[in-house]
Amino acid sequence: TNFRINGRDYLVPMCVEEASVVAAASNAAKMIRAGGGFAAHSDPPWMIAQVQLVREGARRSAVDVLAVVREHEHELLALADAAHPRLVARGGGARAIEARVLADDMTVVHVLVDCQDAMGANLLNTVAEQVAVRLAALTGWNPGLRILSNLADRRRAHVACRVPAAALAGKGFTGPEVVARIVAASRFAELDPYRAATHNKGIMNGVDPVVIATGNDWRGVEAGAHAYAARSGSYGPLAVWRSDADGALVGRLELPMAVGTVGGTLRVHPGARLSLRILGIENAGELGMVIASVGLASNLAALRALATEGIQRGHMSLHARSVAVAAGARGELVDRVAAELASLGDVSAARAAEILSRLQQS
Repeated sequence: TNFRINGRDYLVPMCVEEASVVAAASNAAKMIRAGGGFAAHSDPPWMIAQVQLVREGARRSAVDVLAVVREHEHELLALADAAHPRLVARGGGARAIEARVLADDMTVVHVLVDCQDAMGANLLNTVAEQVAVRLAALTGWNPGLRILSNLADRRRAHVACRVPAAALAGKGFTGPEVVARIVAASRFAELDPYRAATHNKGIMNGVDPVVIATGNDWRGVEAGAHAYAARSGSYGPLAVWRSDADGALVGRLELPMAVGTVGGTLRVHPGARLSLRILGIENAGELGMVIASVGLASNLAALRALATEGIQRGHMSLHARSVAVAAGARGELVDRVAAELASLGDVSAARAAEILSRLQQS
């Protein structure tokens, strides 16, 4: 709940095993809402089909291969479009050809394809297979792997927010104190890959549940996000936080977002179709913006907790309910057992059973 993105309110479906993830994202979105909500945009839905070319005795050098590919770019684009005429009819299709030298005996050709509202894995693989045959004939090099890349860096979602300091106050801390602590935590992630990995995991806590709920490939999104985080050669944070001249907290996030609203599981899974109806979205780009916004909210929730009371207290208070139910509590006893577990700081099955037995006897 509480997500306002580009001036529009969204109710966001999430599929995740931790209740605390949903609660934290909703709470952080409420703080961000106090600053006007999220501002977001998406890149065009361009994905990459890769064709590996291996020399294996061919006369042409790797540099010659690149020249041949450039010379026949229009032919290769037409060939790629011929693999998916329905995509072209919907306004999508091949947009560019790129080639790179990886080694003296290996090059790679990228076909950039506008996938419209599809995630695009199957159509990209088909494009790669079809173009590979012609590339082999043109260059004399042998085609190796022919498959999409999950590093969808041409198809990113971008989101930003501004949170008034007053909205962050609490847990015994003033708003400016919380802002300063979150900015310092962001800098920690920017300087240290060990922290950046956990920083980004907090982002994916929000991203993955929405990707799963809408029937998309969360493993592909995860792979693309972490590869993008290492694009400079050193692993870094996907989201950064700063304070502005007015003392407000400003956050920005960008990450590859290869998700679709048509095709695949979406056509057959009623849960995925329901999730899209709950969201009320129009296209894959809009879905990407929503997912990235949930990721930024989840990151804020984690950083605020870490910078104030510590991460465990909030986790344990929500976990206490699950432990109470597992111990056999029902109805109003769930809240009573959970409250006592949280107050004691001992969220264990044995203590829950002990509390439940006492309450039932009384």
